[in-house]
Amino acid sequence: MEENLCRDNYRDQPPCGELEYIHGLAARGVHYLHRPGPTLQDLGFFLLPELGQDKAYISETLFTAIFLSFVLWTFHPFIFKSKKIYTVLIWCRVLSFLVASQALRIVTFYSTQLPGPNYHCREGSKLATLPPPESVLEVLLINFPRGVIYGCGDLIFSSHMIFTLVFVLTYQKYGSRRCIKQLGWLLAVVQSLLIIASRKHYTVDVVVAWYTVNLVVFFIDKKLPELPDRTSAAAALLLPLSTKDNKDGRTKEENHKLLNGNSVDPADWRQRTQANGKILEDGHALHPDSAMNGA
Repeated sequence: MEENLCRDNYRDQPPCGELEYIHGLAARGVHYLHRPGPTLQDLGFFLLPELGQDKAYISETLFTAIFLSFVLWTFHPFIFKSKKIYTVLIWCRVLSFLVASQALRIVTFYSTQLPGPNYHCREGSKLATLPPPESVLEVLLINFPRGVIYGCGDLIFSSHMIFTLVFVLTYQKYGSRRCIKQLGWLLAVVQSLLIIASRKHYTVDVVVAWYTVNLVVFFIDKKLPELPDRTSAAAALLLPLSTKDNKDGRTKEENHKLLNGNSVDPADWRQRTQANGKILEDGHALHPDSAMNGA
């Protein structure tokens, strides 16, 4: 079923790989424009002690743990018997959030270039500025991964916080464990503080990420069809397993509409209840009928 969903949704999704490369290319380009200078006055720098260059790995370690935990959660339907989400549909949603946020990030860090607060972006560092490229190929290759790790100038707003907040917001809506939701928000706050304490970003970069990503997710989520609950009962109601089960003449397009949360002719589907809605913390989906009956 996931393979069919991947094939059906592939053409509807933005070219995420290409857009992520464009984001990397833009970040590499702004490094050529970066001019090191004195670190700007920052409230977060005043309140949070500097971790030091030898402890910069702490924020990266936490980010890696958040990233891997989210990936493992999205793929858990392939491992555990409890199947409440569709991996393909979750990632289609997540990638849409990421692409929109990264596009806004490109606009903001090209609008104003600030002197980087990170250690390799400060005055006196050889990595703070880049010599003019010798060829177009040098720019297109973006010197991966060194060029990504030691980039300067792409500050407003934090890319790490984009990924962190998108993951936390997605689990907040489709996850089923309250304790993990609370832990996710706590880790997002800790990640924000560590980024500032590591001097990888100014406080404004983190603050802008918090409200921008939340707004992006809110508005895009309203435009996208709601995800169905992947329980065995809901799956049996939503999709026939084979053409033999499709005896009542339902078309592939109708099944696809149902799976993506769209409605079809009610006269043809009176016996089928759409499993829309966010997943509750007890692991059950919120059905419209039960909400109307006061259950």
